[in-house]
Amino acid sequence: MAGLSESDRLQQETWVQRLIRRPEIGAFVVMVVIIIALTIASDGKAFNALGLKNNVAIISQFGIIATGAAVLMIAGEFDLSIGSMIGFAGMSLAMMLKWGLPFGMGEATPFLAFVITLAMTLSLGFLIGTIVVRSGLSSFIVTLAFLFFLRGTTEVSYRLINQSTQISGLPDFKETSWFANILGGEVFGWFYDIWFALGGNLNRRGEQWVTGFDARFLWWLVISGVAYYILSRTQLGNWIYATGDDKDAARANGVPVNRVKIGLFMFTAFCATMFAACQVFDTNTSDAAKGNLMELAAIAIAVVGGTLMTGGFGSVIGVVFGAVTVGLVANAVFFIPWIDGSWFRVFVGAILLAAVFANERIRKRITGGI
Repeated sequence: MAGLSESDRLQQETWVQRLIRRPEIGAFVVMVVIIIALTIASDGKAFNALGLKNNVAIISQFGIIATGAAVLMIAGEFDLSIGSMIGFAGMSLAMMLKWGLPFGMGEATPFLAFVITLAMTLSLGFLIGTIVVRSGLSSFIVTLAFLFFLRGTTEVSYRLINQSTQISGLPDFKETSWFANILGGEVFGWFYDIWFALGGNLNRRGEQWVTGFDARFLWWLVISGVAYYILSRTQLGNWIYATGDDKDAARANGVPVNRVKIGLFMFTAFCATMFAACQVFDTNTSDAAKGNLMELAAIAIAVVGGTLMTGGFGSVIGVVFGAVTVGLVANAVFFIPWIDGSWFRVFVGAILLAAVFANERIRKRITGGI
């Protein structure tokens, strides 16, 4: 074996050895263990019709923002403003839906309100990215500043405009707007229809209990699918990995490093906006405090999913496994009442620390210890 080249050695590896080298393998194992443990501890209630719907809802929320955070981390940067961006986007959208738009545009339609909100958040993402690449400052510090700036500005502004940092009682736009319905309605109803036809998914009166998953599930699949395709099948994906691995070498090879980073900060802003919009149209409410600490959850999920803190290494599939794991544990308290909800934080802290060590070992195996 000592005389084999690196390419020959890789070709002679068994499928098990190749599997172990995958960045998401650790997250997959932990996810399977959690699913089995939760199924046993909840006596299957966590995965009955309603339990599955509720679990998928929170997993999808985590998955949407964690995908944005992970892709940015692969490029070697962090965004701590995601949570505050969620609060800002949700309140902006809800305010337009409640009070309408100025300049004679009348009552805001859900689509128009969303487009204006998205334009604002993408502009903020562009501003954050530009400050990071032009100043050379750490993205950790810049986005930490925007975490406080956005949260404070949102609370102060909407307290002045709305006399409250909460907006409730919005009309159910899902009944009148196709756009609101695809963001806040239900999807994949056929899955529960089949379940009902097979004799399950029944309430106490023998009627169909659950009719579909929350729409955020669809958007998580779409965002994750697009991110996976870009990272694994496109030149942009190569640029993202190269930027995170060694930005100077990437720049020397013609990679537009600054544009890549700015675009990814805008992508995290997009993910935060989708998170907020799905919540607003689902619950018909908004709160400036929404998204609090979600930036830390997003980063934790990315790391648990195999993304390195140092950049250049990660997988969207791993983020999916990480989101399922963290989402199930976060929701476990509703199915296992004797568990103190604070144990969720203990669990996240433990698997986060374990994931950092595991990811570093995997990286060294792949790079030959470099």
